[in-house]
Amino acid sequence: MLRFVRFLSRDERGVSALEYSVLAGIVVVAVAAAGAIFGGASGLPALFNNMITHVTSVQTNGH
Repeated sequence: MLRFVRFLSRDERGVSALEYSVLAGIVVVAVAAAGAIFGGASGLPALFNNMITHVTSVQTNGH
């Protein structure tokens, strides 16, 4: 039994799985925060529309 406990104390396979799960949680929170910040009418779609409008204006007017 003591040998089994020593084996478990040195086993690091679960540690890497825990690290990956924490990293996945951080990614989910970051994606949710980005969605909240860039979502809505004045968010990311409006930003792209604004950029397209400016690029089109420069192409047609030259400045």
